[in-house]
Amino acid sequence: MNKYLIIIPTYNEKGNISSLIEKIFHIENSLDILIIDDNSPDGTGRLVDDLSGNDSRIAVIHRSGKQGLGTAYIRGFKYALEQNYKFVITMDADFSHNPQYLSGFLAKFKQGYDLVVGSRYVPGGGICNWPYHRLFLSKWANLYTRMVTGIEIKDATGGFNGYKVELLRLLNLDKIGANGYGFQIEMKYNIYRKTKEKDLKIEEIPIIFHDRKFGESKLGKGIIKEAFFLVWKLRFRNYIKN
Repeated sequence: MNKYLIIIPTYNEKGNISSLIEKIFHIENSLDILIIDDNSPDGTGRLVDDLSGNDSRIAVIHRSGKQGLGTAYIRGFKYALEQNYKFVITMDADFSHNPQYLSGFLAKFKQGYDLVVGSRYVPGGGICNWPYHRLFLSKWANLYTRMVTGIEIKDATGGFNGYKVELLRLLNLDKIGANGYGFQIEMKYNIYRKTKEKDLKIEEIPIIFHDRKFGESKLGKGIIKEAFFLVWKLRFRNYIKN
């Protein structure tokens, strides 16, 4: 077993997942991959079962239905803790997160960083092929998050992130309530708050985010609404604690 685990939630990603796994191993073969599939109707889970049968670096967790991004990652984090991995990296299955950046994550882990954020909003980062309205929404959401919560992370909503597993032990994972893209905000907020208590190191590395080529985006109005109100919940939660 390797000390690095890549967690990839899937729902109807049959057109992407084989190529993504192949690309990951081509770039970095010292990794294990955990696919968490929510009973994809297109057969993604069955395809990954076949791949895992031929490669011990691939594991699959099957869930009974579409249960959300946040709960998938929490399940993956618990798996990493159970299996004694040292580091985990979360990424999407649709090639919006380019595997070429994985080497940068590993380098930062070796330098002692606890949280490594693949950031679209630091120098060198960016987004390709998004319509103007979605780009505006994403930039506004990150600015809004920083203003309300006080965290200094530029890309609070992005999903390409690396965590030291010991860092996950400091969090009460069962109390992470957001289940859409707000999950990314809540995780980073909780970790940022821990830097006030612990000697934690956070680093953002630039990535170019590419919109998916196959399948459909999972961004919906409910996800946006959840994230909008979440930041105020986090702020008031912190106010009460203080």
